[in-house]
Amino acid sequence: MQVPHKSAVLTVGLSFVLATFLLGCKPNQEPAASSSPVDTSLCTFKSGACIKTVANVEIQLSLNPWHAPSEKPLTLIVNTSKPVADLKVKLQGRDMFMGIIPVNLDQSSETDYNANIIYGSCSSGYMVWSAIVSFKVDGIEKFTAFDFLADNPG
Repeated sequence: MQVPHKSAVLTVGLSFVLATFLLGCKPNQEPAASSSPVDTSLCTFKSGACIKTVANVEIQLSLNPWHAPSEKPLTLIVNTSKPVADLKVKLQGRDMFMGIIPVNLDQSSETDYNANIIYGSCSSGYMVWSAIVSFKVDGIEKFTAFDFLADNPG
């Protein structure tokens, strides 16, 4: 039995490694998706306020600017269909813990509230925030959540 020469083994090994890299660098045969799937459960402030009904009270939440940019001043607006007691809002990440941000609301009428807010950005490029709204009706506390995409491309 003949022992292969050292350079022959090196050549075969190098050829195998190069072939592996070339196969790995082959162009993808499938076209890349042009955009992420749209989550229809999220509020789309571009088309107006997001609306939920809890205990026969319609709650409307909107953001200005509608695309909800991270690390920029935003105006959060809450309107209720009838007066409620002790309305509060807090922001928190839906899928990722980003802390809990209490929202300091100003009440401009019995049913209209607003606040200036800023929240942080997420390195993943896809950050869903939840605006948790709580209020009391007849002394009983009620809750609802409005989920929305930060840095919404439209």
